[in-house]
Amino acid sequence: MQEAVPVGVGAMAAILGLDVEAVEAGCAEAAQGQVCSPANINSPSQVVIAGNAEAVDRACEILKEKGAKRAIKLNVSAPFHCALMMPAQERLASDLAALSYGGFEFSIVHNVDGRKARIRSVCQKLTEQVSSPVHWLQTVENMTANGVEKFIEIGPGKGFPGPGAADK
Repeated sequence: MQEAVPVGVGAMAAILGLDVEAVEAGCAEAAQGQVCSPANINSPSQVVIAGNAEAVDRACEILKEKGAKRAIKLNVSAPFHCALMMPAQERLASDLAALSYGGFEFSIVHNVDGRKARIRSVCQKLTEQVSSPVHWLQTVENMTANGVEKFIEIGPGKGFPGPGAADK
């Protein structure tokens, strides 16, 4: 993905205290022919934006003027989940097209739209996610509405602590 956008060309920023619609409007105003859009919809009042570095900087200022409590530039290697990632998306699409999938043992909910996936749409949804916003809020709301009661996050950091770690 780093190959899609050279270091310094893109940026991301967390916007706190504004809803998605206000952030979308601020990004559209800031774009001025460049890319600037929501990249991660984390909660009703926390949205990460991504795009060309200059447009993200403009959006941070515009969104603070519109009432954002904070606009925090993120230390990331690329502007993920925005249109600047299309070259990476195209490469992933060709790589995934060469794979075959069997049936699922359990439901998969994709962050690209927060919905359960059918086996036929897995590659499409994975591919779309590269340049589309992460709809984390919608994903969690949909899973909760469908009876999910326990969430376990596994991601980067110090590694998976193993069974029972949450109880300590």
